[in-house]
Amino acid sequence: MNVLDLFSGIGGFSLGLERAGMRTVAFCEIKPFCRALLRERWPHVPCFDDITRLRELNIGDIDVICGGFPCQDVSIAGDRAGLAGERSGLWVEMRRCVRTFRPRFVIVENTTGLLNLGMETVIGDLASLGYDAVWHCIPAAAVGAAHPRDRVWIIAHYRGLGWPYGKIDHIEHSRQVLSDINRQLALSLERQGEQQSNADPLACFGARIPDGGPARAAYVGAALCGKLHGLPDHLDALEALGNAVVPQIPEIIGRAIMSRSHIPHNREPDPCS
Repeated sequence: MNVLDLFSGIGGFSLGLERAGMRTVAFCEIKPFCRALLRERWPHVPCFDDITRLRELNIGDIDVICGGFPCQDVSIAGDRAGLAGERSGLWVEMRRCVRTFRPRFVIVENTTGLLNLGMETVIGDLASLGYDAVWHCIPAAAVGAAHPRDRVWIIAHYRGLGWPYGKIDHIEHSRQVLSDINRQLALSLERQGEQQSNADPLACFGARIPDGGPARAAYVGAALCGKLHGLPDHLDALEALGNAVVPQIPEIIGRAIMSRSHIPHNREPDPCS
């Protein structure tokens, strides 16, 4: 299944979805530091820099659009302007991309502040475009990270596209996908109990950040003050890591989608499947 990854950051969404058997065919990310990392890790995947100018793409069919649009205006730590805010208001551009490219699935991630500051708009917009949606609040701790980082995840599928095997019960399908996600989360928690893992969540990105305690505090403090070897990109790296999704969660969602989906017969087999 082909993925268009919006608000890509450092590629957490694509890391997880590709582990589930999907394939990223394009990124869209405005920050230069993140784009440089995406070019390094996915050198053959085009990366666009401005979602407001993202129109027609010559990249073939798109099965999945994913993205965590900016959270600053819906976060409890922000100005709470909601989707009327300049940054979280970029949801309208993600909505336009869904309308333009008509993917079979849409996956949206944001802070739990969205539940009170725009959730009804996002779900309503998806419904108006023909998508049924389910959502789930999943903390990073549920997949072994050493911090809570609770986020709302929305999984939507188009009611009239990509189902070549006859009519399906869309409500039941949504419940099955959510059931698969819950089952895999339960397994993840069980494995954590068995392993008693204390792995650093930043390790999944290969970050060179010291373990907890004074060494880590000194590292972060130096980076924020711009004094670590005089390299300002350390601040960019910390910001990018702070904005990133934990790849294990989109992997779980991707596996649930793949287990309940059928690839139309008129497509070539996906080499990543």
